[in-house]
Amino acid sequence: MSEPANPWDVVRAWLPANGDPERPQMTLSTVTPAGEADARTVLLSEFGLEGFYFHTDAMSRKASHIVNNASVALTFLWPGFTKQLVVQGRAEIAPPAEATAAYRARSPYLQQLAWQNTFAFAQLPDEERHAAWKAFAEEHHGVFAQPDTWIGFLVRPTRMTFWRSDPEAASRRVEYRESSGGWTVAYLPG
Repeated sequence: MSEPANPWDVVRAWLPANGDPERPQMTLSTVTPAGEADARTVLLSEFGLEGFYFHTDAMSRKASHIVNNASVALTFLWPGFTKQLVVQGRAEIAPPAEATAAYRARSPYLQQLAWQNTFAFAQLPDEERHAAWKAFAEEHHGVFAQPDTWIGFLVRPTRMTFWRSDPEAASRRVEYRESSGGWTVAYLPG
């Protein structure tokens, strides 16, 4: 079976368009300063030929990991474990204009989350969290300016591995690696 020479053709076929309001979730894996792996789920903000964007608080643990070690992995998993995309690459800070555009495209809930998803807020009991959330929304009339700590990251892929299940045979794993001449393609065991 022949795969496209460019992995971005597969990415565009698998992921929803950037304008689609339903943004996919992905697992972001980082490396701690102690060299340990860490992972959490984040939203894909957008993607393009340059890479994959996500956004967070600059004070977050994931942001500090990336500043310390830019090597990251992204994992997308489709429902029913029918497809998976794993991206390895290097993360860099996205341009401020891109981060601003991504913040404006977020729902009011996600904009408010950018303000209130803090260590102090996480320590509150549920009843106090609910009251603080409601009070913050009312105080700002549901309109949330971009926080100063809002930051975007661009993950430039060096390897993309596409896996898809096959109920009639072994699963299919196709790996693309960046090279000086473009992308090399290899077929791996499922």
